[in-house]
Amino acid sequence: MRFNSWFLFPAVILCSCFQSSPVRTSNNLTVHTATPLPATGPEHSKYVLADCHLHFVDFLQGTDGIESALAALDRAGVTDAMLTGMPLVKKWEPLDPRKPLYYLEDDSRAYWYSATDVLVARAVQSLPAASQARFHPFITGFNGTDMNAVDHIERMMEWYPGLWQGIGEVMARHDDLTALTYGETSRANGAPLGRVYDFAADHDLPVSIHSNIGSVWLRDPIYLREIEGGVKTHPRTRFIWCHAGISRRIVIPSLVPELRRMLKTYDNLWIDISWVVFDDVIAPKGQVDPAWVALIEEFPSRFMIGSDKVGHFADYSSEIVKYDHLLDQLQPATAKKLAHDNFLSVLPKRVAMQQRHVTQSK
Repeated sequence: MRFNSWFLFPAVILCSCFQSSPVRTSNNLTVHTATPLPATGPEHSKYVLADCHLHFVDFLQGTDGIESALAALDRAGVTDAMLTGMPLVKKWEPLDPRKPLYYLEDDSRAYWYSATDVLVARAVQSLPAASQARFHPFITGFNGTDMNAVDHIERMMEWYPGLWQGIGEVMARHDDLTALTYGETSRANGAPLGRVYDFAADHDLPVSIHSNIGSVWLRDPIYLREIEGGVKTHPRTRFIWCHAGISRRIVIPSLVPELRRMLKTYDNLWIDISWVVFDDVIAPKGQVDPAWVALIEEFPSRFMIGSDKVGHFADYSSEIVKYDHLLDQLQPATAKKLAHDNFLSVLPKRVAMQQRHVTQSK
């Protein structure tokens, strides 16, 4: 999930980035209608892109709307995007002086929210068929500590047949969010998620999962066994490991060799390099680490890019076009796979067949 530091200074930043307009309701969904001002710098990538990690709503289930998301894709040169909700809602405690806009703004807790999938489904289905085809909806509104979690996924599949193309972002271990969420910690190798993985394999659905590789205070991959346990014991399931297991303040010096070992060992694993792993580890201060270039070239079909935007899309272009710096340093064939093809390759076979049919009919 994505958090930008400007959330800490809403009065200043919002004044500089938006022209205000009233909040409206569309299909009973609250939509923020602030109009983004023209962005500075290039907005359109020189590559054809696919976004493997995009949240339609934020931690209050608010959104700029599906039309805004679609316009953001167009501005950036993104043909396809995974689209998911947010499985958690930040609670506004009665004694807190103002509504929190992000889960880190205060000490109030977060709770699981299954209706997020309905918001995504209704938004996507409101679009014309050609626009719908550009979004790839994933189911996320379930508690990963509950053995009943798979029942919600089955229900969504029944309610919206043919719509869903994956499961996730599954929230397992997630630094501060774990501590703020009511109940037990969701673990990637736990029995409840094991049932989800089995369902995903049976229905040809990839699973996008956030599972931290380590903790904030230790520089060792102490939680690697959790994600590895899930991947190892469910070889029929295609896993997308969000952010390569990295979150804020998590520093793992052995990350590259650990990823190399995992990718060599498990052919059902892909790596999402969105969010802080790109900004802090792969390309700190805009300088791409050669070790990551070598790793991606070694496994050219196993990495994918994402914006990890959360419900609001005014600065979408900068969060997806930034990958051009990395793509420029790769072999052209590898760059094409990382930028676009790898994400589409993990989607259900029926999606690829539908895309071929559309291409042939043009």
